[in-house]
Amino acid sequence: MSASVKVVIAEKISPAAVDLLREPRWIVVTPDQMEGGLIAQLESADALIVRSAVQVNAELLVKAPKLRVIGRAGVGIDNIDLEPATRQGIAVMNTPGANAVAVAEHTLAMMLALARSVPQLSAAVHAGRWEKSGAMGTELRGKTLGLVGLGRVGIEVSRRARALEMEVLAHDPYVGADVARELEVELVPLADLFARADFVSLHTGLSAATEKMINAATLAQMKRGARLINCARGELVDEAALAAALRSGHLAGAGIDTFAVEPPVGSPLLGLANVIATPHIAGSTAEAQEEVGTLIAQQVRDYLAEGLLRNAVNLPALSAEQYRRLRPYLALGERLGSLVAQAAPNRGGRVRIVYAGEPAELGTHVLRSAVLAGALNVALDEKVNLVNAASVAASRGWVVEETTRRRERGFPNTLEVSIADGGQELAVEGTVLHDASPRILRFDGIELEAPLEGTLLLLRNRDVPGVIGQVGTVLGSLGVNIATFALGRREVRRGADAMALIRLDGEVSDAILGPIRGIASITEARLIRLPEN
Repeated sequence: MSASVKVVIAEKISPAAVDLLREPRWIVVTPDQMEGGLIAQLESADALIVRSAVQVNAELLVKAPKLRVIGRAGVGIDNIDLEPATRQGIAVMNTPGANAVAVAEHTLAMMLALARSVPQLSAAVHAGRWEKSGAMGTELRGKTLGLVGLGRVGIEVSRRARALEMEVLAHDPYVGADVARELEVELVPLADLFARADFVSLHTGLSAATEKMINAATLAQMKRGARLINCARGELVDEAALAAALRSGHLAGAGIDTFAVEPPVGSPLLGLANVIATPHIAGSTAEAQEEVGTLIAQQVRDYLAEGLLRNAVNLPALSAEQYRRLRPYLALGERLGSLVAQAAPNRGGRVRIVYAGEPAELGTHVLRSAVLAGALNVALDEKVNLVNAASVAASRGWVVEETTRRRERGFPNTLEVSIADGGQELAVEGTVLHDASPRILRFDGIELEAPLEGTLLLLRNRDVPGVIGQVGTVLGSLGVNIATFALGRREVRRGADAMALIRLDGEVSDAILGPIRGIASITEARLIRLPEN
């Protein structure tokens, strides 16, 4: 092992985890040994281990010229600024899934407590009331559990629910049928899950598509008397709408561990007798904290000693020259993956990638990861990138097919990405222009050229006169400015399938889709959000 390695542990982890780093001639600085403060210690540090309190930003990283790796004891990396870390050549790694069992068990605790009114009855007994009469509960056996999200936590919940003889449904467009069958879970559309589930439990990430997914409309789809559990992200729930459903009796109860604003001062859920609330502690068990500390210490040790990189959230394994040549195509692949996933959010399971020209020559395994990262990041809470995209896709049962081809005409260097499930396939094709900007060339068999950036309004319509004018008029009346307008059609025939990709300026709300869909010839309208160049 290296003779001069210094590891700075900025926040408390378990003693066993610290011991893993005590190699001969290694210097390990723990939180109670911060002589001169954290910045002074980082001046000569090779590794930094944090939890969630320390903000690892660009200003801090500038003070750490020798830093090679940052280890986050946990999943979220909101407190670590990835861009300057990557630019500075620092590997950033986390410990995804280490607290999955803890969160799953808390979810089950919420379900059982709701089913038997445990907190309310306990409070009554302590207050001197014997409320046995009228305290009839319900069993979990034979009930239907609906899991919104079947990632690491959702899988652990499903296993425990099956042991309690529950029927388990799940909605997760990024999980393959084979994975669900192995877990004895039925994959269903979201509306079916809401209609059938006695308990609905949220285990999905936060994104533009999932923010406030539990709202007045979706709550109305749920069975009367159902119960909702949220141990995922508070922003998934419209708290006012949930409170109304609980007060009306449409929902029998809710178990909430995460709130949109924490602490939840003024939340309409506070004070409701049929709400069980905990202070965002689903993942806080002694075992989980021991696990995340031990895992991150082992990962940091292996990286410093052997160069072994696990659970990295940045730094693709490329030389500087490879990265320079690949970088424009990595951006293209990620945006095509994101575009096709947003355009067909309920299609998943098989991804097909076709490389032509330079992308095929440069290294398709890295481009494959860029495509998968773009598609997976549409819905997942954990950050997926070039390093972990393949393993995340595999864990969700995705099958990836790759081929290369020569293009005889048009643009020589292209990527084509398609996502398919159940025989349906949506394919998009793009290229990189001379200024390195990614551009789409074909969408679902229709040729059209448009920039792959910013907010795009995707329209499908019947090819009849006046559509462009009506769309422009509606957008103008809503105060939305058009930056570019790309059109294409499947065949030259009145009434044939046509489509448009319209680049819109500024912040654009999903509320514009209602008026657009009101145009008679429009058959589909959705907003696609991609990074700005």
